[in-house]
Amino acid sequence: MRKNIILSGLILVVIAGCSPTNKQSQDESDIQKIIGQMTLDEKIEMIGGVNDFFIKGNKRLGLPEVKMSDATVGVRDGNPAIAYPATIAYAASWDTALINKVGEAIASEAKSKKISIMLGPGMNIHRAPMCGRNFEYLGEDPFLAGKMATAFIKGMQNKGVVATAKHYAANNQDFSRHLVSSDMDERTLHEIYLPAFKASVQEGNVGAVMSAYNPVNGVYSSQNEYLLTEVLKKEWGFDGFVMSDWVSTYDGVGCAKAGLDIEMPSGAHMNKDSLLPALNDGRLTEEMIDDKIRRILRIYKRFGMFDQTAYFAGNNFDTASARKIALDVARGATTLLRNQDNFLPLKKETIKTIAVIGPNGHPAVTGGGGSSFVTAYQQTSFYEAIKKLAGDQVAVNYERGTKLPRFIEPALYKNSSFYYFQGNEKIVGLKGEYFKNKDLEGAPFTTRTDVMVNFDKPGDVPPGLGIENISARWTGLMKVEKTGTYDFTISGDDGFRLWVNKKQVIDQWYDQPEMFKTVAVDLQKGQDNEIVLEYYQGGGGAAIRLGYELSNTNKNDAIERAVALAAKSDLVVLCVGFDYKTESEGFDRPFNLPEEQELLINLILKANKNVSVLLSSGGNVEMQGWLTQTKALLHTWYPGQEGAVAVAEILFGDVNPSGKLPVSFEKRWEDNATYSSYFDDDKDKRVNYSEGIFVGYRHFDKNNTEPQFPFGFGLSYTTFSYENLKLSNEQINAEDGLTVTFTVKNDGTRDGAEISQLYVSDRESSVPRPVKELKSFNKTFLKAGETKEITMKINKDAFSFYDVATKKWIVEPGDFEILIGSSSRDIRLKAQVKVIE
Repeated sequence: MRKNIILSGLILVVIAGCSPTNKQSQDESDIQKIIGQMTLDEKIEMIGGVNDFFIKGNKRLGLPEVKMSDATVGVRDGNPAIAYPATIAYAASWDTALINKVGEAIASEAKSKKISIMLGPGMNIHRAPMCGRNFEYLGEDPFLAGKMATAFIKGMQNKGVVATAKHYAANNQDFSRHLVSSDMDERTLHEIYLPAFKASVQEGNVGAVMSAYNPVNGVYSSQNEYLLTEVLKKEWGFDGFVMSDWVSTYDGVGCAKAGLDIEMPSGAHMNKDSLLPALNDGRLTEEMIDDKIRRILRIYKRFGMFDQTAYFAGNNFDTASARKIALDVARGATTLLRNQDNFLPLKKETIKTIAVIGPNGHPAVTGGGGSSFVTAYQQTSFYEAIKKLAGDQVAVNYERGTKLPRFIEPALYKNSSFYYFQGNEKIVGLKGEYFKNKDLEGAPFTTRTDVMVNFDKPGDVPPGLGIENISARWTGLMKVEKTGTYDFTISGDDGFRLWVNKKQVIDQWYDQPEMFKTVAVDLQKGQDNEIVLEYYQGGGGAAIRLGYELSNTNKNDAIERAVALAAKSDLVVLCVGFDYKTESEGFDRPFNLPEEQELLINLILKANKNVSVLLSSGGNVEMQGWLTQTKALLHTWYPGQEGAVAVAEILFGDVNPSGKLPVSFEKRWEDNATYSSYFDDDKDKRVNYSEGIFVGYRHFDKNNTEPQFPFGFGLSYTTFSYENLKLSNEQINAEDGLTVTFTVKNDGTRDGAEISQLYVSDRESSVPRPVKELKSFNKTFLKAGETKEITMKINKDAFSFYDVATKKWIVEPGDFEILIGSSSRDIRLKAQVKVIE
């Protein structure tokens, strides 16, 4: 518990029972002196005058310009960097020591690029598999997410780089993320959606927190006083600063009053025009503004940023070491979900031919899309890694099996069919009207003729328009030379929609990274067909392209070649899933794999019975139609630049898989706890989390529903047994906590790592509680035949729940059960403990 102690007008944050050190007192005095020298304009400029990824400096006051960057899987500053596996893979590793090293390595590379603040880790809870940013988060369990986030934060901040806990709070879907409110009761909020952030603050001592796009219970996160001030700053004692997510503020005065300290990427709302009137009429006070400055400067002091030369000196980024860490994460996170008759590991001496098939087989798919995507220094595809490790005695061949993505090329316009009339004059191209707002409102800023709608850089748009908060409408006619079905393809970032002959055929009118949408339209030869294309860009960079072609003209025999290769090969490694274009922030992906991949899987399984599937995604997919026909299934998540090497090592047995699921995998979407509470079906811009605290494995346990694969599940090439469970006491006071010991033995002939999991079950409670909840875990490496004793310590938090009446965490005396398992559904050992007053 932290207390705010006011001394001579300064707010000092200290640990309860301790006094501020001389350095802390001096730092606060120095900060107060700077604040006293700042003009009000300078203060407002600092909290709202940032420049995208920079917090502006001030030479007069000796304040440095501070640079920040995305994200949690590497340094994303527009240049190549080490690309680590996706954050969900960190959770799948269950290895806090390793993820601590990841934080250190990313911090070291950040410092080598003069970056002081990293915008991660993300720790929003996985509610449903479709969320576009699940791969950026740490799974469904708040305890696991908190421990992994804390490990990463400590590693990063131990190297002197500020970590940012995001997205606070309840950003659990990416469809309409600016609009849809996450509505839930107070207990659900505190037990499921806040604990990882609380751990980041109280255990990780994180320097910055980023608010989410979405409202929570009807109030935008960036201006939610309950979340930002009452809980984060007062209850948890957070002494760092809160920044908004990019373009996620809506009311400057509301944000300032609620506790937002910095508006990103610029002061669109927290600026002089909005804040000065509020200061003059008393809605805001200068002390509120001072607190924001104090929080920013406190972090500068804590991390030594005032002296930029000294701050960046002595940092030696070791590329080889960082690559090894990225490789180790992929080795430890890749999760073996199916291995029929011990099909894996593969035996090179019995194999002559391997077919690597699928769109994710080559080139490499390293990460999901959006602001976390890192362009790797170098990368290896599954095909390349398998071919290299298989050696010269095994023939490894590759077929994509699906068509290449239909990129919209200027060649499609070589003989443009678009035209419009200006008076009696026929003009080739489309009439483009451009607006300096996102809503196509008012008179156009400018109008021009566009022979091609194909731009993605500032020079493509009309001069003076800009590339943010703009919109455009293109209108015209077109004729085709042949009657038939035509594929219209649009690629856009953000929203776009298309009408053909007054019928709307594409509607993607929401914020999203650049994505493709294709629709088939029947057209008649010689007919004048009306075309209307509308587009808007919110934040980021503008991109919009339009193309069309006669259906089937781009088809090839990709599937036929893949099936033929599979039929003549000893075995198939089938690489499917999503990638940075199809799973990304800004939109939600489908539960099903792309239709073309589903067809490919079924045809390959008919052609060859020895198929191992490599699945790349941020979570589960529909697999009922093909799972039982496969010999093996490896979930690779998004494995980063070194991940294909790790997967190849696992396939051939050089590495024993040890990853376990940080999320429950449902058999059907209908089995998910949020099936009736995920989408905004009634379009009222509110989603009620009606499942309450029963999300993920809590839901499957409560309803006795069998998952496809349970939380905490993952296979190994060896087996482990558990014995000798002992409790430090059979009766405890919750304040004293409990020590649990047991032994784990590697019963097989291969070395391997086991993730043992401790769950606590409340046998009787005054409120509905989960059947069990994860409260500790341990990843242990054991040689073949080796036995180790595992010790886990749990405190009163393991027995408590959030009491809405008192607004506190409480423990009810009574009987609890300690459950030790290899997964949430594979409990090996049990013991009872009585908690007394």
